[in-house]
Amino acid sequence: MPVPQLSVDERNNALAKAQEMRSKRMKMRKKLKSGEIRLEEVINDLNNEVIARMRVKYLLESLPQIGKITAKKIMDEIGIDESRRVQGLGSRQKVDLLDKLS
Repeated sequence: MPVPQLSVDERNNALAKAQEMRSKRMKMRKKLKSGEIRLEEVINDLNNEVIARMRVKYLLESLPQIGKITAKKIMDEIGIDESRRVQGLGSRQKVDLLDKLS
């Protein structure tokens, strides 16, 4: 499938939206790291586009005391693919993830 040709305005709008999403994702990760919000709140808020499209890997790495290796280990134990996004988690995976991290 060829990449659509965008006008200059469309391209600038897309770039601005992408930057806004990255900024919102960064704020969400900081709140998780500081403990302002809990993992359960984030996982259950799938109406939030920022959360729904975030990769589970980055979500776990945003938690206190969890780095890249621990996040990969947890995901492997539960059976979550490295490229999975939060919106793509099954109900069993969500429960297992919350049980593991609670």
